[in-house]
Amino acid sequence: MGERRIEAALQGALLGTAVGDALGLPYEGMSRRRVRRLLGDRGLAHGFFLGRGMGSDDTDHACLTAIALAEQGSSPEGFARRLARGLRWWLLTLPAGIGFGTLRGIGKLWIGFSPERSGVRSAGNGPCMRAPIIGVFAHADRALRRDLVRASTRITHTDPRAEEGARAIAAAAAAVTARGDGEFDASAVLERVQEEITDPDLAARLTTAGQSLDRPTEEVVLQWNQAKGITGFVYDTVPAVLHCWLRNRGDFRTSVTEILRCGGDTDTTAAIVGALAGAAHGPDTIPRPWLDGMMEWPRSVRWMTSLGTALASGDPPPHYFKIALPIRNFVFLLAVYVHIFRRALPPY
Repeated sequence: MGERRIEAALQGALLGTAVGDALGLPYEGMSRRRVRRLLGDRGLAHGFFLGRGMGSDDTDHACLTAIALAEQGSSPEGFARRLARGLRWWLLTLPAGIGFGTLRGIGKLWIGFSPERSGVRSAGNGPCMRAPIIGVFAHADRALRRDLVRASTRITHTDPRAEEGARAIAAAAAAVTARGDGEFDASAVLERVQEEITDPDLAARLTTAGQSLDRPTEEVVLQWNQAKGITGFVYDTVPAVLHCWLRNRGDFRTSVTEILRCGGDTDTTAAIVGALAGAAHGPDTIPRPWLDGMMEWPRSVRWMTSLGTALASGDPPPHYFKIALPIRNFVFLLAVYVHIFRRALPPY
C-alpha cells in the first residue's frame, strides 16, 4: 500500500475527529428533538464560538494518542507510558468537559499509579475517541493494534466493555485503511469488527446495526432506549456510530450530520464518526468550510496535518506552543458558559 494512502488516512482521522467534535459540541447533552429544532432546515455549520468551531477533549486525546504513537508506537508499554505522561500534563492545562472516569484515571496517574493500574471501573466511551488513530496506525498488525488499544484503554478505564468498544472502533478504522483503494464495503468492514467482539450484548447490537443499514440511525437507536439521545455508555455509542458511518458509506458530511441529529453525547459521537469517515476517504473529503471554520491554536489544522504526515513517515511529531494551551482552554471555557446560557432559551 502506498505511503500517501496511509498518510491520508492518518490525516483524515485526526482532522475528522477535530471537525466532528467541533460540530457536535454545541449540541452536547441535548435531546434529538431539541437538536432538530435548533438546526431546522439549515445546513450544519460551526457555531461554538463567534461562528467558528473548537475541539474538546475528544480532539485533545486523538492528538495526544498520535504523538505517543509517533514516539513509541512499536512498543505498547512505551506507548502507554508516553500517553500517560501526555495526559498528566494535559490535565494541568485545565481542559473543560472531561469525562469523570477519565478524570479519575488521570488523577491516579498523578498520585503515582502506573498506566497499567490507573484506570477506574467505567464503561464510558472515552477510550473510543483514542481508538480510530490507533486503528489506522496499526491497520496491518492485529496483535499490535489490540495491545495498543488495551494500553490506551487501561490508563483510564478498566471495565472490559470499554476495551471491547474501543477495539471495535479501531478494527473499523483498520479495515478501511487496509483496503487502500477508496472502495467501501460495509459488510466486509462489519465482519472485521465482529471478529474483535466477544461480548454477546455488543455482538447482538452490531448485528442489529448491520441488518438495519436501510434505516436512519435515529430510528435504529430507539431499539436501545436512546430516545433522548445517544449516551456515553460504550455499548450505546459504538453500535450507533458504526451504523451511521456504515449506512452512509463513510461519506463525511452525511455521516456527521446524521449522528449529530441523534442528540446525546454529540461531540464524542460526531468525533468518532468524523475520524472513521476521514480515515476511509482522506482529508480532502472533509467539507472545506468546516475545515476552514476551525479556530484551533496552538494545535491548528495545519499542525494536525503535519502530525499525520510525521506519523506516516516515522518522523518525530511536530512541536507546538504548549504553554498557550491554558489560554486557549480559558477561551474555550468562556464559550461553554455562553452555551449554557443559550440552552436556557427556546426553542426547547
